[in-house]
Amino acid sequence: MADLVPQGMSDVLVTEAVSDRFADLDRKSTLEIVTLINEEDHAVAEAVAKVIPEIAAGVDILVDAFAQGGRLFYVGAGTSGRLGIVDASEIPPTYGTDPEQVQGIIAGGKGAVFRAREGAEDREEAGARDLARRGANATDVVCGLSCSGRTPYVAGALRKARNVGARTLVVYCNPAGTLGELADVAIVPVTGPEVVAGSTRMKAGTAEKMVLNMLTTAAMVRSGRVIGNRMSHMNVSCEKLRYRAIHILMDRLGLSAEAAAARLAAADNDIAKALGE
Repeated sequence: MADLVPQGMSDVLVTEAVSDRFADLDRKSTLEIVTLINEEDHAVAEAVAKVIPEIAAGVDILVDAFAQGGRLFYVGAGTSGRLGIVDASEIPPTYGTDPEQVQGIIAGGKGAVFRAREGAEDREEAGARDLARRGANATDVVCGLSCSGRTPYVAGALRKARNVGARTLVVYCNPAGTLGELADVAIVPVTGPEVVAGSTRMKAGTAEKMVLNMLTTAAMVRSGRVIGNRMSHMNVSCEKLRYRAIHILMDRLGLSAEAAAARLAAADNDIAKALGE
């Protein structure tokens, strides 16, 4: 009989492990199920806390790259790929950056954002090809995202990144993952077995989201896109953000609401310009 376990996939993958603690999940009440999920989620922040030095090292790489006009490419499949796209899409409105500065690449292309295309993650050559299409070069940073730490699509992108001289980061949740061999910095928060075995959109995905928040937020702060803890470079694109911008000017410059609104308008809604930056 053929081996039914894919090569390299075994119980060494913590996120694929089946925990006895959750064995009777299907017999629990609604309250018990959501309580158990919440209890497990508490461990995620602790797992991320253990890799803060690696996260900080990744931030420093990003800050250096951004100062040289480099870009950040997140590359992943499934949940990991979608998380990269979410983080990338939120940077321009929050920090007023060029949309090209932080980009998300997902196995299977744009359609995979909305509907799972699981087989796409197995094609290493596709990862290299998709990164090459973005014109990655030695000034850029490529961050691979993979809960298992073994996704072929991500490996292909990381190998391509190294071939063109780009710096490489990787975020995964299995200590037995191998993608760290292709990265300058490996960030590995170990979140353990999932409540629903193998459902890495849960704890592992939450850990990845936390790490991405830290990477880009800290990099943008270090790059001068924040004053104090205020969004000094955000795009004022709706009434909510106009309200926020006016209050930034009021707080930083001691202006009335009317004076702050007039100053913002005179600066064409450019907060940094209104602040005299």
